[in-house]
Amino acid sequence: MHSFRISTSTARRLPALGAALFLSLGLLAPQATQTAQADTTARAGTAAAPAGITVAPDAGSTTPRGIPFPKSPDAEKDTFHGTPDLRVKAAPTTETALAAGAVAAKSLSAAVASNAPCPNLDGLINATGSALIQHLKDLPRPSCAWPLFDLKADRAANAFDEARMVAVADALRDVSTTYPGDTSTSAGQLVAYLRAGYYKKEQYPTALGAYGPAVDNATRGALDAFFAAPHSKDISNANGDTLAEVLKVVSQSHSTGRYLGEIKWLLNTYRSNWPKQMVNSLNQLDWVVKDAFEDKNDAQGWKAVIKNDPGLLDLWAGFITRNASVLNRDDVVSNVGRHLGYFLSLPEFKERTKPLLKDLIHRFPNTGPTAALTMNLGWATRKFDKGNCATYDICDLSTRLMPVILPIQHACSPDLKIRAQDMSPLQLADTCTSLINQDAYFHKIIGDKGAIAGDVNTNLEVVAFENYDEYSWYAWAFYDIDVDNGGMYEEGNPAKPGNQARFIAHEASWLRPDFSIWNLNHEYTHYLDGRYNMHGDFDASLVTPTIWWVEGIAENISFGYRDERNEDAIEEAANKTYKLSQLFDTVYGQEADPDVNSARVYRWGWLAVRYMLQEHRADVEAVLAKYRAGDWNGARTILKTTIGTRYDAGFDAWLDACASNDCGPLPEAPTGPVTPTVPACTIADTRQFDNNCRRDNLTAVTGNYSYHFVNLPAGVRTLTLTSSGGTGNADLYYGGSSWATTGNALAKSTNAGNGETLTITDPPAGWVYFSLAAQQEFAGTTLSVQYQ
Repeated sequence: MHSFRISTSTARRLPALGAALFLSLGLLAPQATQTAQADTTARAGTAAAPAGITVAPDAGSTTPRGIPFPKSPDAEKDTFHGTPDLRVKAAPTTETALAAGAVAAKSLSAAVASNAPCPNLDGLINATGSALIQHLKDLPRPSCAWPLFDLKADRAANAFDEARMVAVADALRDVSTTYPGDTSTSAGQLVAYLRAGYYKKEQYPTALGAYGPAVDNATRGALDAFFAAPHSKDISNANGDTLAEVLKVVSQSHSTGRYLGEIKWLLNTYRSNWPKQMVNSLNQLDWVVKDAFEDKNDAQGWKAVIKNDPGLLDLWAGFITRNASVLNRDDVVSNVGRHLGYFLSLPEFKERTKPLLKDLIHRFPNTGPTAALTMNLGWATRKFDKGNCATYDICDLSTRLMPVILPIQHACSPDLKIRAQDMSPLQLADTCTSLINQDAYFHKIIGDKGAIAGDVNTNLEVVAFENYDEYSWYAWAFYDIDVDNGGMYEEGNPAKPGNQARFIAHEASWLRPDFSIWNLNHEYTHYLDGRYNMHGDFDASLVTPTIWWVEGIAENISFGYRDERNEDAIEEAANKTYKLSQLFDTVYGQEADPDVNSARVYRWGWLAVRYMLQEHRADVEAVLAKYRAGDWNGARTILKTTIGTRYDAGFDAWLDACASNDCGPLPEAPTGPVTPTVPACTIADTRQFDNNCRRDNLTAVTGNYSYHFVNLPAGVRTLTLTSSGGTGNADLYYGGSSWATTGNALAKSTNAGNGETLTITDPPAGWVYFSLAAQQEFAGTTLSVQYQ
């Protein structure tokens, strides 16, 4: 889950963040919600669109690159789109949290019948063997075990060692032999412990290590006993509570293939009159089966088993058609039925699956209550049978559906348009005002050096779906994008005349009655940053790590413009997780844990950029000068060599102040020359430099030079020359042991303006020479020298 600019050809495309349940189609992980003009940060890569899907008429002739946005609270879903992912990633510590929807799918409603208070779990966490079993059985209800999901790594390593897991699995096996179809024998408490143990192993793989085969084997013994018990198939709320939890352990113990029979039983037996908790147990197949299909190594044994059961296809399709009356967007039939599309990914099933999908896609409308099913199945054809939309008669989805789904078209200005599903005139006007005013705010913080040379992205279209579900169902067909994110910024090719930059997003429905387009201000910053700071398309900028700036400035502008406190980032500051020099290396998907990676990209990106703008503005300007020129390696040299680790100590101290004082204001761009971070040179000869010093107010008329030199000791690894500020256009030349001129130079930096940087590796000892050449008469320019 991460939002960023990526490309599939010669354009810029950035997906955005989101977070919540996949209400009907399935996407990535959640991000904290925000208030009006809400936006979070986390970009994710995008996949190519389904073959043959017609793109909107003004989408351009080439596939644009995109930056995915941070996920919304309506987007914590799986690969398909818009259906709740009922997997338990964490458990609430109170039943109030569950009631508030803090964590989906911890439904053990019947178990809450007891009103006895939940005990402190310290004794349970430290217990072993029969004492541990007794502690679990003494819990008044399964939900009392949920705090186990919140244990930190050190306590979890003690609570869920292999011996304890095996002991609890054996106890579950023993009680399952007489399972009465409810929680009276504490089966639910034992299952909750096993789920928590598997979950913490997944969450902290390094700290907790991997389980040996004994744990999975013991768990399978317990599952075998449970499913063999006659009451495990009772169609009742009491059994549904426990069965739902047991099904989660099926996947956690890598046993999905082993229990194909139980899955088939659920599909065959389900009827629309099932009680609520039994429906919830069937809903667990949504993520159990998804994980099994996506397991490349088939550790679940699922693919090996189903290949020998060709009738499973017809059973799955029959499950859908038999229960067609239930279809209502986020219903269990849509949730589970959509995974029929996964059979396209298996060569053994591909040809037999095609006519089934075609029939279902055309049997049920792709709008209204059945949209979740039909559009998910359509998406599967894009994912697993790319290039063959004609086989399913869906090549014209965009042409047919866009006028119906996105009927509103509004112009804020000749260069700024909105296309929406359901926005009032006031909401349209407010959105226009927000974007127009943010443009001015961006330049107040960044300054205004004009658009990047050759950038013609003067026209932006904002597309707003009514909610995440609508976005996830239709955006892939309309705009040829992936939707496992919170939206997408398509920069396109900024050098192509007539290019249409587009921000595809959805309303933050969870914030209603307040109106907000998710990630609006964060993603609009990406548009502005791409136009005024980042040269070319996004692929070019990914040659070196630039994400610290790309996401960091988007977060700073978004929070600053909305005048909101970035509580998550400020809280992170106290942890001191990263050094500044490490943050210059940030890339998407860098950390194994998606939550950790999201924090590094967005929260720590916000912190790094905030610090650099406050404390080292001149260095930021030098880096941006490189970014604007497309000199990615030059910018990287400034960050990793010129700066290197020199600011790590200052950043560490700044984090202390930040954690206690909101990190200070976002400074505005200076109106005059930026004060360099190095002291003034003291040598009398104004042409001569020493290490780590600057000369101010340098000047030369057009065609002339400001000549300079420095005496280097032996062993210098890098020499960095940096100019900034003033008027005119001064270019920087390095001549080595000879005077530097435009005709005699070993290296040069010739950007527009006076922002130039040269880094010389392993320069010779002794006198070396450099100069500022007046491409246009310049004055008031600063030149600094640093070597190490």
